[in-house]
Amino acid sequence: MRKLLLTTTALAIACASAVPAFAEFKARNIRVSNGINADHPVGNGINAMQKCLDEKSGGKMKLTAFWGGALGGDLQATQALRSGVQEAVVTSSSPLVGIVPALGVFDLPFLFGNAQEAYKVLDGKFGDMMNQKLDAAGLVNLAYWENGFRNLSNSVRPVTKWEDFSGMKVRVMQNNIFLDTFQNLGANATPMAFGEVFSALETKAIDAQENPYVTIDTSKFFEVQKYVTETNHAYTPFLFLFSKAIFNTYAPDEQAALRTCAVVGRDVERQVIGDLNKKSLEKIKAAGLQVNTLSPEEQQRIREKSAVVYEKHKAEIGAEVVDNIVAELKEVRKK
Repeated sequence: MRKLLLTTTALAIACASAVPAFAEFKARNIRVSNGINADHPVGNGINAMQKCLDEKSGGKMKLTAFWGGALGGDLQATQALRSGVQEAVVTSSSPLVGIVPALGVFDLPFLFGNAQEAYKVLDGKFGDMMNQKLDAAGLVNLAYWENGFRNLSNSVRPVTKWEDFSGMKVRVMQNNIFLDTFQNLGANATPMAFGEVFSALETKAIDAQENPYVTIDTSKFFEVQKYVTETNHAYTPFLFLFSKAIFNTYAPDEQAALRTCAVVGRDVERQVIGDLNKKSLEKIKAAGLQVNTLSPEEQQRIREKSAVVYEKHKAEIGAEVVDNIVAELKEVRKK
């Protein structure tokens, strides 16, 4: 009898140890709000993140994406996270500066020279510091995904140095940092709704606009422009934000899975958006536009010229935030 009991106990222990590590996971439907459409690279990132979660949670954690602002705009969705009534949102940093003013740092001009610089800063100590500020606002940033670099197209002249902006009428978003950036370069910065840009370029009401290559391609701006310059004048990250109030109710294994899988999704999304930008650039070139890049020397000149914009907006963003990112970028560029 004793032998049978010992055997039964041993079997029970063996079975318990053989149970997959899904015991800490509960069935969860995680609503993810997006302002963009499902065919955007964020969709690829969501799919990769879901596959990762399936493996880690045994299929218990499900992402349900709502595209095109179906759950409201990015700011509205983010406020829903803070209130604990919605789980997640993938949002650009710019709409959230009213909640976390430090996010305005990503609107500063000519901050990053290329994507690798951005990744090193966002995925490193500076990104961690920004995550703490988001946490204080009731938001958990699982990972920095990519919205991308904005570049200039125009119908006047190639832009090879900052002086070439002189007198150019450039459409910009209704954003004070963007307005100050182009005015400081001598351009006539003109705020305008995005839907009006093509006709304004076509009728020569404006000379230029600035957007990522994919937008220049898909909006067919190349039909009414002659020149494109890879200015990389603004890099905007997407943030995969989670409600802190809801996140704190999850088990540690669930939290870890979300963080790990958001990074998996991040890497896929960045790769897809990078490939898409290359394809769009080739289409722009094939359409006959003259494309050029700013030399490293001119990048530095234009960055120095833009220092006044950094100083003007330093107080509202936070002096320690601006100083920190500038110092970190200097270290990155030394390596």
